[in-house]
Amino acid sequence: MVHYSVSASSPGAAAILGQALPVTHTPPNPAGACNDDQLIARAIAGDRAATADLLRLHGPTVRARLAGKISPVWQSILEPDDIMQVTYMEAFLRIDRFQPRHEGSFLAWLTLIAENNLRDAVKELERQKRPNPRNRVQADAKNDSYVALVELLGATVTTPSLVAARHEVKSALDLALEKLPPDYAKAVRMYHLEGRDCKEVAEALGRSQGAVYMLLARAQERLKDVLGSSSKFFSHT
Repeated sequence: MVHYSVSASSPGAAAILGQALPVTHTPPNPAGACNDDQLIARAIAGDRAATADLLRLHGPTVRARLAGKISPVWQSILEPDDIMQVTYMEAFLRIDRFQPRHEGSFLAWLTLIAENNLRDAVKELERQKRPNPRNRVQADAKNDSYVALVELLGATVTTPSLVAARHEVKSALDLALEKLPPDYAKAVRMYHLEGRDCKEVAEALGRSQGAVYMLLARAQERLKDVLGSSSKFFSHT
């Protein structure tokens, strides 16, 4: 098994760019380091180095908690490191909205993100035993796959927009995908827009199938936010 460590030299960059976010499983020596409150305040203010320090301090604890929660049924295609890589990406993306309420709140927050990622991965893996066509894009033409993806996200495309400006719908979704971390966007494009199966997407991204389902779940959440706030072609139902 490959273990990863958070890079202090370019903190946050790996997460935002969708690269494997390394995390050591031994916390650094805290001597002379800032306490949690100081690191959290700096991280929320946009200090990527502080966020990386927090992940180095608390990531090993979260990983240890997850290790016993993965069913033996899925252990061959879903490892703790899969979950932690996506969790670190989400932590960098969400840290500005984190609200520290009590001692240990960052660890609790990071654990919740990781547990949600595990839950979503397992849910999708179980769904594949009885695939439901409504859970992924079903379209013949490439442009139609963009419209189908938007509808899968729970939005509607009005008939006038669809008929008069189908290419603009595609452009709007392409712009939204550009705002996602690259691995999120790649997973959506390959799985939903190109119709590849999960195993093929996993091989292309160098990740496990479980990790692909986590990427898709988080990517779809972010696409909903982007399309709901910035697109004139879509409205949430």
